[in-house]
Order: sequence, then C-alpha cells, then structure tokens
Amino acid sequence: MNKKLLILHTGGTISMSEGEDGKVSPSAKNPLLAALEKLSHPAELYQEALLNVPSPHITQSHWQLLKARIEKGVNEQGFDGVVITHGTDTLEETAYFLDLALNVDVPVVLTGAMRSSNELGADGLINLQSAILVALSPESQGKGVMVVMNDEIHNAKFVTKTHTTNVATFQTPTFGPCGLVAKNRVIYFQHLDQYERYPIAKIEKANVQLVKAYVGMDSFLLEQLALSQCDGVVIEALGAGNLPPTCLAGVAALLNANIPVVLVSRAFNGVTQDVYDYLGGGKQLKQQGVIFTTGLSGQKARIKLLVLLNQQLNKPLADYF
Repeated sequence: MNKKLLILHTGGTISMSEGEDGKVSPSAKNPLLAALEKLSHPAELYQEALLNVPSPHITQSHWQLLKARIEKGVNEQGFDGVVITHGTDTLEETAYFLDLALNVDVPVVLTGAMRSSNELGADGLINLQSAILVALSPESQGKGVMVVMNDEIHNAKFVTKTHTTNVATFQTPTFGPCGLVAKNRVIYFQHLDQYERYPIAKIEKANVQLVKAYVGMDSFLLEQLALSQCDGVVIEALGAGNLPPTCLAGVAALLNANIPVVLVSRAFNGVTQDVYDYLGGGKQLKQQGVIFTTGLSGQKARIKLLVLLNQQLNKPLADYF
C-alpha cells in the first residue's frame, strides 16, 4: 500500500516567477501545484497552498498555523510524512520551531529554491523531488525535522543559510550535512545524539529579542530591553562567549529584572564556553546567571527560548540549553 504524503506550500522563491524586467515576485497561482506529474514519487501525494507569502513575511502566527495543519494531517488524517515548501530567508527558523514544537512521529521535511520557477537552472522541482524522497524514506523516521536542498539533508537544529544567491547556500557549520540524496537513494551517515521536543498549544510569551555584540558595545539597548520587561534576550557574543565590559551594566539590568539572557557566539563555527575569567569573560557571565548554549545560532537560540518560555518546566531554564 502506497504511503500518503502531505505537501504544504507556503510561498517563497520556489513558488515565484521572474518577470521580463528581471524582478522576481509571487505568482498569482503557485506553479508547483501543476508540476507534480513531472516528479517520480512512489506515494499518494496530497498538496495544498496553505500560505503564499515571501519568507520575510513569516510570523509566529504562521508557525502555529503550520504546526496545527501538520498535526491534523498526521494525527487525524493518517499522513505518513509531510513536505513543506518555504522561502529560504527564514526557512531555517520555521524548520527549527517545528522541530521543537511538533507533536508528530513522521518525517517532516522543508525545502525551497534559490531560483524562481522560470529562471534558467531553476532548482525548485529537483529540491521538491529530493524532499519527497527523504520524507518517504524509512530511514528518515525518528530524525526530527529536516531541511533538504541541493541534494543534501540537514538537521533543522543547526542548518543555516550561508549565501545570498548560491544554490548550495544551506550548510550545517561545524558538523556538516547528516545525509545525501543520490539519484533515488537517501543515504544517512550521521545523526544527532538527542532530539528535543516541547509540544506547545500556543505562544503567549513572544517578546524575545536578539542582539549582536560588537567592539565598544554599551548598555543602552540592553537597559532599554530591561525597562521594557521583554520575555527574554539572546546575545550573539564575541568569540567563545565574551562581552565588552561596557555592556555589562545592561546584562545586570536584564538579570535583575528576571529576564533570561541566553548567550551564543557570533562566530560561524564552534560552540560557546565559559572559559575566560576576566571582566566580561564567559566564566564570570555564567556565574552571574547568563545561560550558555551549545552550537545554536542566535536565531535558533531565540526560537528555543521562545518555545521553552511557553512550557511548564520542571527544571531550571539553563538546564534545557
């Protein structure tokens, strides 16, 4: 009996067309809706245009809509896997939110395109073909949400967009892809040690801010955030997890206001560590109550903090990072 696969379209370059003026914009009708007969797929495919928005327009409300539709499709309608087409600018964030928040046990795969449907060398259809193969593969079971682009399979937790135009833009720094699509074969060669899941009904605490550290950074922004009573702050720190001394008063203001502060590195590779014991060094920051992550980017740490703040936690927040 063939598997049933749900394909949800949300918009993005993969569903856009290039005009005569060279500008790329959303099509009135998603061209992918009529393209499935060109693909090889040993399954029953059901598709719907859930959204049709450029990915910079994606919001947390869209995430919740996607989450609800996927859970209904799997838990009530019996789909064996889900593929989502999405714009690439925020694809990694949608993927990681779903990875943390979904309450399903089937493969969920996101894909997109760097070239619109009528451009020379358009990559949308082949990426969709690869995503379908990955979603249908028995080896994809239990691997969390994945991103499939350019014949590579990446875990949602660590993948990121690294180039503005290259079709090989999606990469996993430090660790590399977890698998490949070779013709019609899906090949995995590494897996995450742990898959986290924090199913949430709704997002109530949503005001989590992301700030990037820089030379001579002062406390102005951090102190303003402390006064705003936001729900949390993620700081992309220097190196392994250090900050300029000139911004420490702002960090203290946030902690004194009981606003969680999560630290990641602005460096492209590696992980944060509480190594340096000087003013603004990671060791002192951690002792003061700043939360360190392992390998997450700023945007991913923000999503994880957002999800955790909307949970009933039975351990200190830092223990989840």
